[in-house]
Amino acid sequence: MASLKDISKVCGVSVATVSKALNNQTDIGEETRAYIKRVAKEMGYAPNLSARALKTNKTHSIGVLLVDDAGNGLTHDHFASVLDSFKKVVEKSGYDITFVNCCKERQDRMPYLEHCRYRGFDGVMLACIDFNAPEIIELVQSDIPVITIDHIFNECNVVISDNVGGIRQLVEYIYGKGHRKIAYIHGADSVVTKNRLASFYRTAEKLELAVPDAYIKEGAYRDTTASYKATNELLDLSEPPTCIIYPDDFAAFGGINAISERGLRIPEDVSVAGYDGIPAVQHMVPRLTTVKQDAEQIGRVAAEKLIHLIEKPKTTLVEQKIIPVTLLEGRSVSDLSEGAE
Repeated sequence: MASLKDISKVCGVSVATVSKALNNQTDIGEETRAYIKRVAKEMGYAPNLSARALKTNKTHSIGVLLVDDAGNGLTHDHFASVLDSFKKVVEKSGYDITFVNCCKERQDRMPYLEHCRYRGFDGVMLACIDFNAPEIIELVQSDIPVITIDHIFNECNVVISDNVGGIRQLVEYIYGKGHRKIAYIHGADSVVTKNRLASFYRTAEKLELAVPDAYIKEGAYRDTTASYKATNELLDLSEPPTCIIYPDDFAAFGGINAISERGLRIPEDVSVAGYDGIPAVQHMVPRLTTVKQDAEQIGRVAAEKLIHLIEKPKTTLVEQKIIPVTLLEGRSVSDLSEGAE
């Protein structure tokens, strides 16, 4: 493999000039820089990343910790889109991403913080995990720059989708369609779930909408089986809801199957609504009414803030960035406004 010294001999310049050219420094001419880069490429030169890390105290590597109890991983539509956007931004800025080993079945698995130090990550992005786990808290409290998605830690930058506003928009829309019997199947316990559920109750209170305890069911995100079961329980009530909100679009498929198996029609007999705005539900019949999270913006902002924290820690403000959501009006919520009480 060619070295800086080999390139300097071929180009007839000093090693220092070669180094400046390959590092895009501006105190040499553009023509000289382009020539040196071309020769280096022809000679098969590749920078020594280990030496670069020792010199700059940076590996230009970012760790990503993405895992959930349901084991969805990269099949999780929303977080896969967030990660794709995050990846594009960090790679454009000269960083690589590596997944933090979270396979608990491995006996030799390192704790998260130890693994991040071993890999020499310049920063870490945390999403869709158990934020209360001691390993996570240890990592967040370390000196490694961290950004979280949808969870707030003190003195830690976070990018949050507007969960409160999203549920408020959805309930107000359904109410505006004349529905007064609205049920909510929410996801498993998390900060996201707590915020959405609180927003549901707060909006209902504002609208003077009575919500029987039986109308609130705990399901799980991306779990069609749990939604199927909860939907049947709701429909078995003496006064079943006219509209059911699901934890997310994917989970809604379980509820839709339960409704269909009873010979009921959507939205004529039962109305349904989801959350996330995944592309698939925009092609179903009837098109699902849902709240679209801006996964692209979440991933981009998270990447930009983490890189700024890595490269300019003294000027980076610790803040919570809330990303707006959009209500997508489908055809799965019937209009009962004329017959509303």
